[in-house]
Amino acid sequence: MVQWDEVIVGFRQYLTLEKSLSKHSIEAYHRDIEKLRLWSMNNGSQGPLSLNKKNLEQFSAFIAEMGFQATSQARIVSGVRAFYKYLVLDDLLVESPADFLEPPKTGRKLPVVLSPEEIDQMISIIDRSTDEGERNVAMLETLYSCGLRVSELVGLQLTHVHFNDQFIQVLGKGNKERLVPISGKALKHIQLYTNNIRNKLNISKSSRDLVFLNRYGRGLTRQSVFLFIKKAALMSGIDKVISPHSFRHSFATHLVEAGADLRAVQEMLGHESITTTEIYTHLDRNYLADTLVKFHPRSS
Repeated sequence: MVQWDEVIVGFRQYLTLEKSLSKHSIEAYHRDIEKLRLWSMNNGSQGPLSLNKKNLEQFSAFIAEMGFQATSQARIVSGVRAFYKYLVLDDLLVESPADFLEPPKTGRKLPVVLSPEEIDQMISIIDRSTDEGERNVAMLETLYSCGLRVSELVGLQLTHVHFNDQFIQVLGKGNKERLVPISGKALKHIQLYTNNIRNKLNISKSSRDLVFLNRYGRGLTRQSVFLFIKKAALMSGIDKVISPHSFRHSFATHLVEAGADLRAVQEMLGHESITTTEIYTHLDRNYLADTLVKFHPRSS
């Protein structure tokens, strides 16, 4: 009989080698499958291959009764579906009992967006007379100019910043690389930081090619970026729940509002599906109205 431990090891290898997921994502999948394993063992299961569609529906109902939020329930169901897809690919099952397992409806929250004035306000409040201040201005300019995820910002490499051609190479989710244009203003601040501050640091061997470093010459954590952005928002008097992702949302929203092609925005953000990018059209009613006027045959 196929045991849980055996297939979970195989599933982790599949996520690592074939799906190229990050360690963080793999651990999240593992935790969700552990929930299914514990539930099934408490309900007399003979192993992962013995569970059928009805069992998985009972498990889905169980996590709902346990008080998990709808988004967490949806993530767990997605993990279970991925797990059983792997079992089919590995020829352990003929078909997946999770194929038609429905996640709860989570709704779609509109992201927090900063106005260009609020972004200017946050940047201007930073004390550029300090080394950290100069670095932080360069980071905010880069976040807003390129629409980066915070993990992409802290992982940005010097050899991937092409100053003359004004673009950067970004390593995104699933180790997928994309090219993103970068503004002259952001490049100017990166040069100021790298030439005047970064060059003076005693840089650790593992961080030699990273653009943004802490005072000890090591790479930044995502948490440190989050904290300084929260502090800058607080000092600016901005009454919104701000995170590094707010700059990514603002980048996309401002482009869409200005009439940018949605496919181009999708490419720059590194979204696999255009449906993910389409959320930014909901933030601007003028965009929707203009689309109707331009393309609907009855609008002339």
